[in-house]
Amino acid sequence: MREQEVGSSTDVQVETGESPEQATGCLPAHAPVWSPQVSPRLLARYYLPRSHSVLRGNGCQLLRDGVEAYPAMLSAIRGARRYIHLETYMFISDAVGELFGEALAEAAERGVHVKVLYDALGSWTSRRDFFEGLRARGVDIRPFKPFSSFGRGLRHLLRRDHRKILAVDGEVAFIGGVNISAHWAPEGEGGACWRDDVLRVEGPAVHELERRFVATWRMAFQDRFRSWREAHRIRRQARSQKKGEVSLAVLSSRRSIHGAYLHAISRAKRSVLVAAAYFIPDRRMVAALREAAQRGVEVSLLLNSKGDHPWLVHATRAFYEKLLTAGVRIFEWERCVLHAKTAVVDGVWGTIGSFNLERLSLLFNHEVNAVFADPRLGRLLEESFRGDCQSCREVDLAQFRRRPLWQKLLERVLYAFRKVL
Repeated sequence: MREQEVGSSTDVQVETGESPEQATGCLPAHAPVWSPQVSPRLLARYYLPRSHSVLRGNGCQLLRDGVEAYPAMLSAIRGARRYIHLETYMFISDAVGELFGEALAEAAERGVHVKVLYDALGSWTSRRDFFEGLRARGVDIRPFKPFSSFGRGLRHLLRRDHRKILAVDGEVAFIGGVNISAHWAPEGEGGACWRDDVLRVEGPAVHELERRFVATWRMAFQDRFRSWREAHRIRRQARSQKKGEVSLAVLSSRRSIHGAYLHAISRAKRSVLVAAAYFIPDRRMVAALREAAQRGVEVSLLLNSKGDHPWLVHATRAFYEKLLTAGVRIFEWERCVLHAKTAVVDGVWGTIGSFNLERLSLLFNHEVNAVFADPRLGRLLEESFRGDCQSCREVDLAQFRRRPLWQKLLERVLYAFRKVL
């Protein structure tokens, strides 16, 4: 009840008329929803379901694209003293893969315990001798569900490891959507400069991210990781270290991540901003977004105009009219491929991770997201989102209805198969 009282005392009015910013295709800025005196614990309890275990005292840094994420990740690897845990969907043997491979091998050669888990399907284009060379230099690198396990059935192979986690020495970790591939490198350096977000974390949440890596490794290989005594010592050390003021939860259950989205959207007072690489929402998500927009909340989606899977873009557009008619604004990213999986509500609640708002992430893939309630980090994520929208094309409902007939038919066909895309 106390949370409800605080929330109601800080409501803000949302204008329903078209503003000059809307006329030019930009998103308007808003005043903060909450007073600075509201405690982080109360914010976490308001925006996060009570079932989530909230870890306080984390230091977090938002990193944009591979331009910022890769140097920070390589710096952590090169500074490792005890161990490195890397889990990624794509580990490609291109220029970026070679760079990371060399850093990992050098760490292993100086006595650091290096374990790398990559998804066999996501990394199928990589050279076999690339991984063999890393193993020869002391890197314990293994594929998740290689194609040799096809005999266990199609459903077994459909469950892929889509997580992106790097944890070093129990002191620093990275979580987001960036894989190890030149797709995320700058265009001037031979990359495609895909748009993405990564969260650098210090503090108690580092151990929670490590736990997800260890659980996946044990499930896949039945290997004993480290002695119980050492694991217990690292856990106690991580919990005692306070590195900042951010309260966050580490979620690896697909249903819990989806539920965190729905819970935050249902409690939104001012804005819901979602950047989604692949957007094929279920009925509950569509209903939540429509209801938020209809009660006066600014709801904006940043989606792909030309993704790496074109059929998914057409399937996504099958949802446009239902959302646009409810007042949801849709911006299409046209510069390259949008790969981010982030959201921010009221400039306070936010999430960064590997979870996509589509069926594979919800039903099959191993995913992980960090969900936080922090005004400072939320403001940074919101500013990043609004800056991206300024260089996007906003979808106009009247123009969208005039799209070619073949496109409408294709969208209808793909919509019918939305549960398997």
